[in-house]
Amino acid sequence: MKCISVTGFSGFYNLTTSAKVGFLLLYLVMNQGEFIFAQLFELVYWHEFNICVNRYNGNFVVKSFTCRKQFLVMSFAQFSYRESLRDIEYCLESVSSKLYHCGIKTTVSSSTLAEANRNRDWRIYADYAQVLLKQALPLYKDDNKLCEALKTLIYAFDSTTIDLCLQVFSWAKLRSTKGVVKLHVLLNIDGPIP
Repeated sequence: MKCISVTGFSGFYNLTTSAKVGFLLLYLVMNQGEFIFAQLFELVYWHEFNICVNRYNGNFVVKSFTCRKQFLVMSFAQFSYRESLRDIEYCLESVSSKLYHCGIKTTVSSSTLAEANRNRDWRIYADYAQVLLKQALPLYKDDNKLCEALKTLIYAFDSTTIDLCLQVFSWAKLRSTKGVVKLHVLLNIDGPIP
């Protein structure tokens, strides 16, 4: 892997660790001369993604910030450990000259991203996650020796509570002053995919 020197970027050493990760995610270059982020999204089945978008009319009355762009921006945020919409906006602004090569044609304001996150149907991304899981599961099939020895599937059950604000989530009342929701997760341990 070839790396371009970051010493030319004067503010690099003043960035937080997570901002450095985001910066380097776009700045590291592979042998083909493409950014790692762009190479990663060459593996995405955009045809399947577009089927999910069309199923729920995700791009209906959308001028420029399409579902695809939202997916790229939110993926970048996840990979570079962004913690807020403002954090995403500032990080994208700091590498704006490189965004085009990563499939993100323009910078995105936090209000545009907030509106898209609020108004877009979440089922678009849930359906696409199922498509990705169907493609990934065969890669890890028979990865667990215990499942193979027992000749059966083994599931791990886990549960946790998530604290919620009672003023926003009045239905999640645990006590008069505390709101929680209990999350149960069932994991197939025949691979690292939940």
